[in-house]
Amino acid sequence: MSKKTKLGMVGGSLDAFIGEVHRKAAAMDGKFELVCGAFSSSPEKSKKTGEALSLDSSRVYGSYKEMIEKESQLPENERMEAVSIVTPNHVHFEPAKLALENGFHVIIDKPITFSLEEAKQLKKIVDSTGNILALTHTYTGYPMVKQARHMVATGQLGKIRKIYVEYPQGWLSTPLEDEGNKQASWRTDPEKSGAGGAIGDIGTHAANLAEYVSGLNITQISADVNIYVENRRLDDDSAALLKFENDASGVLMATQIAAGEENDLKLRVYGEKGGVKWIHSDPNSLHYKTLDGPYQTLRAGTGYLADSIAKFTRTPAGHPEGYLEAFANIYLEFHNAVSDFKNGNFSSIEDYDFPGADDGIRGMAFVDTMLESNKSETKWTPFKK
Repeated sequence: MSKKTKLGMVGGSLDAFIGEVHRKAAAMDGKFELVCGAFSSSPEKSKKTGEALSLDSSRVYGSYKEMIEKESQLPENERMEAVSIVTPNHVHFEPAKLALENGFHVIIDKPITFSLEEAKQLKKIVDSTGNILALTHTYTGYPMVKQARHMVATGQLGKIRKIYVEYPQGWLSTPLEDEGNKQASWRTDPEKSGAGGAIGDIGTHAANLAEYVSGLNITQISADVNIYVENRRLDDDSAALLKFENDASGVLMATQIAAGEENDLKLRVYGEKGGVKWIHSDPNSLHYKTLDGPYQTLRAGTGYLADSIAKFTRTPAGHPEGYLEAFANIYLEFHNAVSDFKNGNFSSIEDYDFPGADDGIRGMAFVDTMLESNKSETKWTPFKK
């Protein structure tokens, strides 16, 4: 039985949203022990967060640089082994770089970095150090998303022809960034979020999900990117026609001004023989249709799913699992990779089912290609590499 992975955290103070999500996900299967953290750029706020989490005060740090430096000096059996980075986008690259270069593995919230250039640099550091980097594209963690991917990969749908993915939200329909909303403020600030607003925040999720399930990379984009809320500095709405490998085509929509919508992510993939549909609001179901067979609804936790799906479900059929469990599945696979690395059994990230640095690069390239296509007068823009 593998030991717990000792985890440090950068960001995720008490008033942050995503930090607590990561902590819950890491704790769910008992595979991680949070041992230290630099939870805020404010040393006082970091200290208060550490106290609330009952951490040893000597291992609650005022900055990520201090944390990585001091943890590196601890005996191997005491120091953290991996770092969870849950900061706004502009504070992804430097702590990830420093952690990897000091021998620590990294799990990082998406998008991977502030820019495509940074993402490519980080991939080089991953390759040169040999350490592991996981990216929390959450929706790849859902068991029925993995089942859909399995069905595509094993040819049950035939050659893929059409892919539709949509991610409507409504929470930025008004200028929340002008009302002191912390989440809205940094996500709409180009100096903190990067070049993309909605396309970086949720468009990257939609593009990643389409590629993950279909097994096909996007090759060309024809995009329409908009800003609807007056004086907003980054996009809040987008749509695109897509071209994939193997002549498949698709449609992507990602918007944060669909008033009334929550996180209504949907994916449909159609091949020559049939199609599948997954809806985030009913994540335990996968809808399967064929040309000459009955409409089927496959359910999580059942014995008829692919054998590889079983380890990603924790409860019997009919007991709902959702967002936190999907997050936890990425942490679970990350732990397995780190544990194998520690025991000398790690060979390749391809042996584990979680997004990595290459997915992160494609996410940043998606943002840049969407923006370039939106400005272009030609119909199709080649996907950046």
